[in-house]
Amino acid sequence: MTMAEVIPLDGAQTGVSDAEARVLQSFIFLEAQLADESRWEEWEALLDDDMHYWVPISETEDPSGLDPSIINDNRSRLATRLRQLRTGTRHSQAPKSVMRRMLSNIVMERTGAETYKVAANFVVYEYQNQSTMQLNVWPGRVEYSLRRRDGALRMFAKKVHLVLASGHVPTMSFII
Repeated sequence: MTMAEVIPLDGAQTGVSDAEARVLQSFIFLEAQLADESRWEEWEALLDDDMHYWVPISETEDPSGLDPSIINDNRSRLATRLRQLRTGTRHSQAPKSVMRRMLSNIVMERTGAETYKVAANFVVYEYQNQSTMQLNVWPGRVEYSLRRRDGALRMFAKKVHLVLASGHVPTMSFII
């Protein structure tokens, strides 16, 4: 089975060529690596101007901001979060947590002429070496909305469904 034959999120044909599938997969792997390595300038360069970064509490939550969310950031708020992380003085991330992400079960589909939706299961391992020396495990599913602009892919939405979202969520002071 080729990548283009993978069943997409809605069960229809993807309309994504093998070459596009490789580019989309490379993009999400790069996004994960940059976040793991706290390379915030490079990570931020992947974002489009209308970026929406959302970590809902439940699958049925409304993204309007009226329902409680763990994170519900527009581009401006996300830029503020990244500036704080870059200072190196955010106490909950000084020193930075050691992070590693695993992505699997990747599905993708074309949603427009130059837009795509990519989703994957993930596990983030976070070793909090600030004071607790604790290993946190953050499993879930991530959905990326990507568009090609000026010859490059840009992320305009990232929605993270945490398995533990409706339960006790420890402090999340990093980009999940």
